[in-house]
Amino acid sequence: MFNSVVAVVPAAGLGTRMGGNTPKQYLSLGGLPLLVYSLRVFQQFEGIREVILSVPASDREYCWREIVKPFGLEKVTQVVAGGTRRQDSVRNGLAAISDQPDGVLVHDGVRPFIDQHIVRNVIDCAGQTGAAVVAMPIHDTVKRVDSSGIIQETLKREELWQIQTPQVFRYDWLVEAHEQAQQHQWVVTDDAALIERMGYPVSVVEGSCFNIKVTKPGDLVFGEAILETRGSRL
Repeated sequence: MFNSVVAVVPAAGLGTRMGGNTPKQYLSLGGLPLLVYSLRVFQQFEGIREVILSVPASDREYCWREIVKPFGLEKVTQVVAGGTRRQDSVRNGLAAISDQPDGVLVHDGVRPFIDQHIVRNVIDCAGQTGAAVVAMPIHDTVKRVDSSGIIQETLKREELWQIQTPQVFRYDWLVEAHEQAQQHQWVVTDDAALIERMGYPVSVVEGSCFNIKVTKPGDLVFGEAILETRGSRL
């Protein structure tokens, strides 16, 4: 069981796939900045002690002024400069933790539709096993295709999960994994991959099909539809 958890929220992406001049984490969704939705969930969740936000270095003051203070996000104790890669932003967030917690929750700032149920489940699971991630089982047939577009193999879909965030880890495991990644130049797309490389087990907690990552313009349209469907439950 984790008695103290710190959330690290990487939100330093430039949003090149989204187009336009505004980074996707600040785009309006339902009249609010996209980033606000997940930060509000962490603000209200009693099991999270504090939140550290990693953003582009030039945006730190903007985030304090336009995101943290106006929306009463008092658990956001630090806004740190992110890095060129997601794992750099997480590592910078970890380095800003002053009082070692039991666990660290890492969540993509552009996944707005998490809820307290998901957060509670993944923290509880990681508290028992040391590491847990939110994910969804894949129901479509999945095939491995080579660079010329030829199918090489049909994979067993019952063994495949689409990984999301939040992801929660023992603090010492995650710090050790990021230190090794920096030393050996490991490049990964999520923190669970680092923990796996260290040989630690990672458990899976079923998430939600609504837990989308907003990366392209069409995702905002989908996001507005989710807001309309879920309404006040957000």
